[in-house]
This record gives sequence, C-alpha cells and structure tokens, in this order.
Amino acid sequence: MRLLLQPISTAPAKWFSRFPCRQVVWASMDKVESAKRAAAHRAVDEHVKDSYKVGVGSGSTVVFAVERLAQRAREEGLKVVCVPTSFQARQLIVNNNLEISDLEITPELDVAIDGADEADQQLTLIKGGGGCQLQEKIVAAAAKTFVVIADYRKDSTVLGEQWKKGIPIEVVPMAYCPVKLKIENELGGQAVLRQAKAKAGPVVTDNGNFILDWVFDKIHDWEKVNQQIMMIPGVVETGLFVGMASTAYFGMQDGSVKERHV
Repeated sequence: MRLLLQPISTAPAKWFSRFPCRQVVWASMDKVESAKRAAAHRAVDEHVKDSYKVGVGSGSTVVFAVERLAQRAREEGLKVVCVPTSFQARQLIVNNNLEISDLEITPELDVAIDGADEADQQLTLIKGGGGCQLQEKIVAAAAKTFVVIADYRKDSTVLGEQWKKGIPIEVVPMAYCPVKLKIENELGGQAVLRQAKAKAGPVVTDNGNFILDWVFDKIHDWEKVNQQIMMIPGVVETGLFVGMASTAYFGMQDGSVKERHV
C-alpha cells in the first residue's frame, strides 16, 4: 500500500484559499494592533520626559505604551517611576524592568497614560471594559496631565455611537440589586451584572467589588448623570471620565495618528 503525503509547504496556501474570510479578519486585527501601537508610541514620545512619574493604565493599548517606555529606557537611558492602575499594569511594569511605585509613595504624577472604551468629541470617556475603572480614575486624578490612547474604533462623536456594552459601574456586592433598580428607574436603560468568563458567577474587581454595565437608551448630560449615580449608596465608582482627559491619540487604519485636545 502506498501512502501519499501532501507537501507541508502547500498546505497553508490551500487552507487560506478555503477560508478567505479568516485572512480578512487577521488583516483587520493587524491594522487594529498597529493603530494601537502608533497611538501609544506617539503619546509616550510627546508626554514622557526623563525623571517623570507616570501613571500606567490598563488594557490592550497600554501594552504598547509600556513597550515604548521600556524601549526608551534601554536606548535613551530614560528614567521614569511608574504607578500602575491594576494587577495587569503592575505586571507589565515589572516584566519590562521599569521602576514601580504606588500612590502612597508617589502621590503626585506628571502624566497618566491610559486607554478608553470610547471617547466623544469633548473627551468624555467610557472606561472600565476591563474592570479597572476605580483605580484608573484615582491614578488619572493624581496626574497633572491625563492622556488617552486608543485605536480608530474608539473615536466617536457622542458616547454610545461605537461602544454598545454600556457604562461600567463598580458597586459593593451587597448593594448591586438596589443600585441596579435605582439606576433603571431613574435613568432608564438596563443595568446588567457583569458575569465572569473563566469562573462561575460575577466578575470581581481588583478591589473585591461587582460591576454593573449600564446600557443607556438616550444621550445624557454626562456630568450630571455621573454625579447622580455616585450619590446612590453602594456605588463605588463609575466608568464615566468627565473633564479629566486633555489629549487623546487615536491610531488610524492608514497608520497615521489623529490627535484631539480639549
């Protein structure tokens, strides 16, 4: 019996020809990752100087900001002190051999660089898709300048235009049900308890709290809404960042970087 073997070198081409849609998806993913890197590198190059104290945000785009900080540290001898906003950010700082601190030791920062789930024309942000909005807001508030980095998918005219998963609201676990009802009754929409992906039950934040994702059904005065939600007993923090960011960099599909200043 003769065994006919397909040459390994021809398999990928035939596989791609059978599944052309996957080529398109991967090409799109490459563009998104390139856009994230371009925005992050621009922000680090324009806003971080030697001896700066830097707040390091969380999320996929921040990976490239830390990458650039480490590169500049190696090539230029740049010295920075980094304060993380989450366990993920801490690991990024440590793994890239950058100096790490916290807000107890370093309570005033020169700049904070973080991503966003969505930004409108006034740089009002929705953050917290990764569940780190409380620490992210604390670190951003401690910085003289708060800079946002994102890809083109996060750039909107009004909130809700691109991001459809709602505004994350961190709540004390025992209060999630009354907070949910109060938000829905007073502001409309639907507040959904975020469920974990790799464990049974709800997401638990780095601070031991739950997250309600409030899917709103109309445009609001976000400053007033943020204040209103924060007045509900049991609410720890919202993912609305109003009047905090001064500059945003959006990596575009063509490799350029779009800037927005307020």
